[in-house]
Amino acid sequence: MKIGGYEPCSLCDYPGKVAAAVFMQGCNFRCPFCHNAQLLPLDAPADRLLSVEAVLERLRRAGRRLDAVVVSGGEPTLHDDLPEFLAELRGLGLEVKLDTNGSHPGMLARLLRDGLVDFVAMDLKAPWDKYDLLTGVAAPTEALRESVALLGRSTVAHQFRTTFVTDLLTEEDLRDIRRQLPPGSEYKVQPFLRSMALDPQLRRP
Repeated sequence: MKIGGYEPCSLCDYPGKVAAAVFMQGCNFRCPFCHNAQLLPLDAPADRLLSVEAVLERLRRAGRRLDAVVVSGGEPTLHDDLPEFLAELRGLGLEVKLDTNGSHPGMLARLLRDGLVDFVAMDLKAPWDKYDLLTGVAAPTEALRESVALLGRSTVAHQFRTTFVTDLLTEEDLRDIRRQLPPGSEYKVQPFLRSMALDPQLRRP
């Protein structure tokens, strides 16, 4: 388990909850609009990482001031020991929200099956035919479609969301993304933080 960051309190990352946020190190996408570039390398130096025990201790000290923990990244599902970590969070009496790009449906299915998440937010970057452009890699669209279907069938609260990068996406693209959603699933369009984009070309006004 590699943890690249910790936010002790957030009022906006888990709907209706006071939550801490744990940021996993490493991501398999290279989205040009990413605003967490420091979390992308899986092989980050050890002195930049937080230990699991240090994070758990901070959560213990927070006690009843927190309702939940948001596990984000990076991409949390890259970590094979994610289920064990989420179980430890559960053991502290906290609800768990997972932020994911949906590229590892096997891990997502396990977390849903074992009741280790209370809320899942999956990023839908683009219509399927534009996914490579928005992720900066050869996107595993079949795996992504499987994750969308898993969440659509699940009873776990979930949300799909898109960062609206107007340089790369159009209003018609947003309509196409909505057509990719399972019936009844919540969808949120997020603003693009231009000044922090991974691609310097996107930082320009």
